[in-house]
Amino acid sequence: MPDETPLLDELEKGRWPSYVKEIKRASKKNKAAKDLLGIQELSYRDRITHWKHGGIVGVTGYGGGVIGRYCDVPEKFPHVASFHTVRVNHPAGWFYSTKALRQICDVWEKYGSGLTNFHGSTGDIILLGTTTENLQPCFDALTEIGFDLGGSGSALRTPSACVGPARCEWAAFDTLDLIYNVTMEFQDEIHRPRWPYKFKIKASGCPNDCVAAIARADLTIIGTWKDNLRIDRKAVKEYADHGFDIHKLIVDRCPTDALEWDEKTKTLTLKPDDCVRCMHCINKMPKAIRPGVDGGATLMIGGKAPIIKGAYLSWVLIPFMKLEPPYEELKDLLRKIWDWWDENGRTRERLAELVERIGLKTFLKEIGIKPVPQMVYKPRANPYVFFDKK
Repeated sequence: MPDETPLLDELEKGRWPSYVKEIKRASKKNKAAKDLLGIQELSYRDRITHWKHGGIVGVTGYGGGVIGRYCDVPEKFPHVASFHTVRVNHPAGWFYSTKALRQICDVWEKYGSGLTNFHGSTGDIILLGTTTENLQPCFDALTEIGFDLGGSGSALRTPSACVGPARCEWAAFDTLDLIYNVTMEFQDEIHRPRWPYKFKIKASGCPNDCVAAIARADLTIIGTWKDNLRIDRKAVKEYADHGFDIHKLIVDRCPTDALEWDEKTKTLTLKPDDCVRCMHCINKMPKAIRPGVDGGATLMIGGKAPIIKGAYLSWVLIPFMKLEPPYEELKDLLRKIWDWWDENGRTRERLAELVERIGLKTFLKEIGIKPVPQMVYKPRANPYVFFDKK
């Protein structure tokens, strides 16, 4: 390939990190990385992609975890004629030892391009670029150091979670234990695609939703609590004494007017029935306001990016579920949802699209859940109500 890459060079300018710089570093000792620069420069020049989907490639016993990629100009760039991506199942909360990271890098420098992405949108470790012949040896080497492939295709994608109670005081349940447990329970669903399309599970320990589960997961698990906010009166007074405008910054910005402020007595009062646990007051006054102690999670369904239809945000399915090992209630619910979706879904139809097509009423009936007010986003405008006389 020619060494000149004027279009890619533009992406090295400025103060921001540049993936082009990293690929150029890798290209000094890896021919695949060097050809990758060439094919990308060609794509920018021609304004079309020169990658084509590789169909099904993988490792023995698994139907997912590898995304096949081939270039359409192998005569120009022989070292990226095949450039498959390997998805590696990440540890819950993305905790790694330096030893583990070095082992992964050693494996990938031996069997692949040396290029990585920490992490993909699902949460997996993304190993970018290897050949078909190297897939099985790479997988075997990853297994020897304690790693497994993640999900791809029409399967359960690798579940992921926020850092949870390991580093965050707001976690209402143990996100790390839940995601590890669910991942180990549903290994077949991750590694052997058999559904209409992909299914994602993401867990956030509190309503701050640091993994953006509400926008990205078919099953969204958001930590919450059943009892009331805990308000430290003394700490509230300290905030006020130091000039913090509680009325303006907290009370006026509460979405449901669930807080009242008495300026004379410097007392903050909660109206429990109006609180929707949005975390705003907690985020602003973390020393004075804390979540309740009766923790659990709200289960929501339907989050996705646009594919066949537009983007969806998840909506409430179960307002509160106590999440404690072995999480059988959650697992039973998942199996019911998957069975119904597998039976009724069309090819490449996500769960949200199926529910919209067939109807929420039918979905709830089939999985055995009664409708509750928390499922309603806003009151209906249509005055005509149809119901079964039975």
